[in-house]
Amino acid sequence: MQRLKKGDRVRVISGKETGKEGTILQVFPKLDKAIVEGVNIVKKHQKPNHQKEEGGIVEKQLPIHLCKLALVEPKAKTKITKVRFGYDKNNKKVRIAKATNSEIGKK
Repeated sequence: MQRLKKGDRVRVISGKETGKEGTILQVFPKLDKAIVEGVNIVKKHQKPNHQKEEGGIVEKQLPIHLCKLALVEPKAKTKITKVRFGYDKNNKKVRIAKATNSEIGKK
């Protein structure tokens, strides 16, 4: 089970993008990286080719390492929190926010 999952609201805590918030769009567990909406956007100079006629400058989102991300507390919306694991009443493993001791992703 991963500490951060697709759809989680996160804040960047280190690097050039410090302080930005966004939603995780995709997670790469083997690389320990994630693509976050609106974070780590670069401009790539692309040549025209046969399949794609247009060239030019294209904006692209690159993955950011998970150690630079912190989960935004789902209830408080302003605080960041660490994630721990525990078990619910049905002995199913769940993620728990350390700041408020509440389950994450419970609907």
